[in-house]
Amino acid sequence: MPPKSKAATTPKATETPATTTSNPTTTSTSQTASHPSEPTTVLERSQQRYEKSRRFEAARQQQGLSRLSKEDQKGWICDQLLHLTNRLPAASRSRLLGPKASKEIWWTINGTNSIVRGLKHKPEPHTTWGTDRNGHDVGSYTIERFDERFRKRIALTALQVSSRVFRENVEREKRGFVDARSGQEIVVTEREIDEEKVRRSKMAALKKELYGTITGKLAESVEWEDVVPIPHEEPEGALAAIAYPPEYAEAMSYLRAVMATKEYSPRCLRLTEHIIAMNPAHYTVWLYRAANIFALGISIPDEIEWLNEVALANLKNYQIWHHRHLLVEHYYPTIASDPDALAQFAKQERDFLITILSEDTKNYHVWSYRSWLVGKLGMWEDEEELKSIEKMIDEDVRNNSAWSHRFVLVFSNPKYATPGRGATEKDERVPPELVDREVKYAQDKVYLAPQNQSPWNYMRGVLVKGGQPLASVQGFAEEFVNKLGEGEEEEEVKSTHALDLLAEIHAEKKENEKADLCLRRLAEKWDKIRGGYWEWRRKCLTQSETEKALGEQAEKVDAGVAAA
Repeated sequence: MPPKSKAATTPKATETPATTTSNPTTTSTSQTASHPSEPTTVLERSQQRYEKSRRFEAARQQQGLSRLSKEDQKGWICDQLLHLTNRLPAASRSRLLGPKASKEIWWTINGTNSIVRGLKHKPEPHTTWGTDRNGHDVGSYTIERFDERFRKRIALTALQVSSRVFRENVEREKRGFVDARSGQEIVVTEREIDEEKVRRSKMAALKKELYGTITGKLAESVEWEDVVPIPHEEPEGALAAIAYPPEYAEAMSYLRAVMATKEYSPRCLRLTEHIIAMNPAHYTVWLYRAANIFALGISIPDEIEWLNEVALANLKNYQIWHHRHLLVEHYYPTIASDPDALAQFAKQERDFLITILSEDTKNYHVWSYRSWLVGKLGMWEDEEELKSIEKMIDEDVRNNSAWSHRFVLVFSNPKYATPGRGATEKDERVPPELVDREVKYAQDKVYLAPQNQSPWNYMRGVLVKGGQPLASVQGFAEEFVNKLGEGEEEEEVKSTHALDLLAEIHAEKKENEKADLCLRRLAEKWDKIRGGYWEWRRKCLTQSETEKALGEQAEKVDAGVAAA
């Protein structure tokens, strides 16, 4: 406080002219400073306020300290000391300035009408007021715009206070607190919850407008009030930090929190659905969803119905089919003893698989699941399953996936399949009539497209599985090869696969010259693009003949030694 004495009055009349006449430049500067133009921005207003509390500092910067009058120099020193001591604790002020010096300072300050309380630092662009959500300097705002921003900040603060009160009441309700005034337990009403939802929506809008902060749906939701999200933190100095979308990052932070506490609830189920909609390939989310379904006792058929829509929207997604696998494994024991329920479920699954395969007939994940499902539900004798595969082959005889599934369906039937026997291994339990039926089926499809490899491979596999020689279909293969080696114009090959099969048949019958002719003509004319492969096959024939001759020679030697 300034001392209460006559010194704290207006300065002597002789002192004022001294300041004015001794330095005309300073006088004009003071006059200019005393009548500044109206500020148009917040920064200009702050700078003017600063200059009003530093009138001698402004003159010093313009003219230099040495060019100021003695009185102005004294005023500048007192002004600097005053602002310096104002930043110190009260005890330190008395040690810095004695009573006499303090009195002299206040005499000068009062005499020059200096502003005692002012801004400590000179306002600077981009530092004093900060930046808005677009990176613009708030100090460049017009005063009207700044006032509007200030009012919004006040409104946001008021909403935050009310929201905090609501959260405290929710916590008190959970703990069973009693209202001291009413003597009744605190209960959060539906009306208060609705008001909080509106409040949070307003808060989110204000945060986005003021600071560019995007508040996610979960943070706004009262339902997730009690969950503290666990955000993902990239390691320090990460070379390629992933830029997750804000909504996805928020959802994953809440997922980590509920997984950490092993919470299984309807809201967690909804959270997994929300994340799957953004990233259907997230394996962990699918596993957590399955755990929630099993823990909550959710209807498996209902979950499968929901899953169907997700699968149709994400045809190449593997995680969907693994989730379906888990669902069926969990559901099967409940219907295993009910043949009607089992048949109904098998039909529903088959109908959906037909639907999704119509969208993508070569979908590996779907076919893999279908093969597993046949074994799980025991659909080996299901005529509808076989008919559906035949229909797909009729629609596209080149669908190798359908041919492969037919082979599994027919030859993996536990009724006549030896456990542990490989797909390309002979199985004595396979009935000959079944082999004949499948060979006939493959031959009928060959006639539709002789150059289609699928039925030829299927027929080979059937003969191997049934233990029948390839020579049993030699006549059929010769239907597609005429006058081989009898001249370029005379020779006719309708199917290179038939010619390949004939090479194997001749080799099987030890007719290596005929086998070599088939392979040579494939390399020279009918399948030049794979000429190297066919030449390798020819070398294999020669090597087998050499090995055979060496074997016979060794047998003769052994026989001679034994006779001697």
